[in-house]
Amino acid sequence: MASLSPAHQQSVIDFASFLSAQNSTEPAVEFPLDPELIERPGEETVVGAIKRLKKTYYMLDTDVLLNQASSLMGQHLLHGREARLVIDELEALFEASYQEYRQQ
Repeated sequence: MASLSPAHQQSVIDFASFLSAQNSTEPAVEFPLDPELIERPGEETVVGAIKRLKKTYYMLDTDVLLNQASSLMGQHLLHGREARLVIDELEALFEASYQEYRQQ
């Protein structure tokens, strides 16, 4: 491995870590991951907020969250609910899911 460049050596180490995690019966990550805090822009669409929150809470399984988020989006699109209020609820939804994740 000494004949490899530093970048290639790191690639080998990363790949070995990946393979090791695939064969492990324990979770690869034993601690809760922290969200990647992305500041909420002044003008944001509901779709933009969902994308931002998915990036912020990258560690969460978004299948259930997106079902609930689509309900909130429907309130905005179909019933004219103000985007700012829907985004506030989306943020609360993702934060609550993150708190559940941390307790597991």
